Amino acid sequence: MALVNKPKKGKRKIRDSGEREIMDSRKAKTKDPSKVKRAKSNGSLAALPADLRGPDTEWWYAFLSKHAELHKDAESVPSDEEEAFRYFFRTSRRTFDYICSIVRDDLISRPPSGLINIEGRLLSVEKQVAIAMRRLASGDSQVSVGAAFGVGQSTVSQVTWRFIESMEERARHHLVWPDQERMEDIKARLEALSGLPNCCGAIDATHIIMTLPAVESSEDWCDPAKNYSMFLQGIVDDEMRFIDIVTGWPGSLPVSRLLKCSGFHKLCEAGKRLNGPVRVSGEDAEIREFIVGDMCYPLLPWLMTPYEAENLSAPMVNFNARQKTARMLGTRALARLKGSWRILHKVMWRPDKNKLPSIILVCCLLHNIILDCKDELLTGIQLPFHHDTGYKEENCKQENPSGKVMRETVTGHLPTFEAVLN
Repeated sequence: MALVNKPKKGKRKIRDSGEREIMDSRKAKTKDPSKVKRAKSNGSLAALPADLRGPDTEWWYAFLSKHAELHKDAESVPSDEEEAFRYFFRTSRRTFDYICSIVRDDLISRPPSGLINIEGRLLSVEKQVAIAMRRLASGDSQVSVGAAFGVGQSTVSQVTWRFIESMEERARHHLVWPDQERMEDIKARLEALSGLPNCCGAIDATHIIMTLPAVESSEDWCDPAKNYSMFLQGIVDDEMRFIDIVTGWPGSLPVSRLLKCSGFHKLCEAGKRLNGPVRVSGEDAEIREFIVGDMCYPLLPWLMTPYEAENLSAPMVNFNARQKTARMLGTRALARLKGSWRILHKVMWRPDKNKLPSIILVCCLLHNIILDCKDELLTGIQLPFHHDTGYKEENCKQENPSGKVMRETVTGHLPTFEAVLN
């Protein structure tokens, strides 16, 4: 395992282990989707084929026809065209067009000669984005995705990676740590939801399962469920939007160790994150900013976990119920992420471990873009069960003394539940 160096402020550190982190982004501002920053093109757009310059819609109808031909006995696709589009690509056409606008200049400025369809024409930007998003959304093989679009396996591979590279660079403003003004809104909404004062979000982690060739197989990547896997840890706000992620670490790590290895932990411990205004309890005790997590995480001054004991007092039961209400946002966000972008839910066949963190990050960006564009997923896309089935629940016994005091202060500040929240 490579040593983790202290990350520089405002940068996303890429470590030898493949870790991807969204680091301190207070200077970054969430942009209006209609005003996305474009990359500079090296060549003239006018010199390119017409089907690369303007929006292409023919690909959609050709795809529908080909899919119907290849999957005559498959599950039915929604008859409504807009719902069918969401079914295949998870977004509305409007959000899809916005995503195309993010990557368009990158895909136009460097079109490799190999990106052609069976008619010998260069693939339009829209068709390239559709191929990549279908690959991420379905998790189907490159051969299967290529057949539906009339392209070969190598083209699917090339298109998908070009899309991921562009999104990783151009869409980063969709996954940032909130500035203080936005954080105050998040805290207010979380308090209205759960009753927890000064709560900034929920944290959870999930395994991305993969197969590895024998030469790369290692106990480092073999997790407790005997799968080879990579971790994704996410912190979400009140709308289940990712505001910090860590990935690239082997699934064999305990979750508490994953947290400690993250830049987020280092920033919190250094007083550079979750360092906003304190609240004052009825007993004049200070309640600092914090997030909530399950028992697999340690109890820290800035991370509140549930009480675990028999015969809990009524205030403790009250705290646990409210904490669970906020905490489940993280669990539901990961279930929605893996349900929407099934490439993260299915077993990946021998992925490049250096590229996998980028795929995970872009799926998180797409998750956030859907929320930022006020788009909606089709009903039933989210996984109907836990995002990490087959794994036993970890129980971290670590309790920081200051964390215990903080939890007691929050517990004493809470009003009594009239009804326990589920």
